[in-house]
This record gives sequence, structure tokens and C-alpha cells, in this order.
Amino acid sequence: MTRSEREKMEAGEWYNCVDPELDTLRIAASEAVFEHGSLPPRQRGDIAPKLHALLGQVGEGARIEAPFHCAYGFNIFLGDGVFLNTSCTILDTASVRIGNATMLGPHVQIYCPEHHKGAAERRAGLEIGRPVTIGENVWIGGGAIILGGVTIGDNAIVGAGAVVTRDVPAGATVVGNPARPVG
Repeated sequence: MTRSEREKMEAGEWYNCVDPELDTLRIAASEAVFEHGSLPPRQRGDIAPKLHALLGQVGEGARIEAPFHCAYGFNIFLGDGVFLNTSCTILDTASVRIGNATMLGPHVQIYCPEHHKGAAERRAGLEIGRPVTIGENVWIGGGAIILGGVTIGDNAIVGAGAVVTRDVPAGATVVGNPARPVG
């Protein structure tokens, strides 16, 4: 039996990202994100209705400032009291789990997809999704980039503009490109 590209993506295998079913899912996410960004703040609330319904989990008191962008939405799981500041981007081709009371500054980017290293495979649209897990009480400074496959432990701090390519232990502070521990 042949598996769909979505099934391959969900299994963490190489899949073709230029697939009609995946296009349809990305359009649904774009529509939810559009509603979130275009509703007046008092009408939108913490998360606009379509985006709230699309997300995999929304904890109590979670808030996403507009504008916001995600690839699919259903792979995003937000704990209680999570705050995403303006202009965050989450390319959720794999699971993105953000723990309770974690705050993301403006323009934070989380990139789960990894494109194939072979040029022919890239042209064919092959990519693989790597999950991202962010613990509780984490603070991620503005403009930070979190790459797929990374886990950030509870109570960690990621400095503004850092590029996180490796796991960050609980309680650690990392800065720079690539992110490295300080103090």
C-alpha cells in the first residue's frame, strides 16, 4: 500500500512537500492565519477562532499576537500561559510543543523542515520534518531562530537573535550564532 505524503510527513520520513493534499492543508492554515491577523484585537481575543480550532492544543491563557504565520497549525501544541509576540513564524511540518508559561519575543522563527541535501531531491520537493520541544518557563528573545530537532529545557533563556542548532539544557542561557552557553 502506498502511503500519502502527509502520512510520510507525520511519520518523520522524507516526503514531497509539493503535494496537493499538503497544499490544501497549508491553504487552510493560511486562511486561519489571515483571520487572526485581520480581526480587530478585541474581536480576535487571544487567538482568533479559526486559528484556535486549527492548532493541535491551546492551553488556558495562551496568546498569539498578530501577525503570525504557521505552515499547518495542527502540529502546534501550546501550554497554559504561552505568549507568542508579534511576527512569530512556526513552520510546523513536525510537532512543535511549547510548555506552560513560555514566552517568545517578536520575530521568533521555528523551522521544523529540513530540505534534502541533494540538488535533484530538493528540486523534487523532498523534505523531512524534525520536531521542536520547548519546555516550561522558557524565554526566547526576539529574532531567535530555532531549528528542527531541537529541545529546549525548562527555565532556559535564548538570547535575542540566537540561532539554536542544538539542544539547550534546562536552566541554561544561550546566545549567538550558533547559540552557545553563557554565564
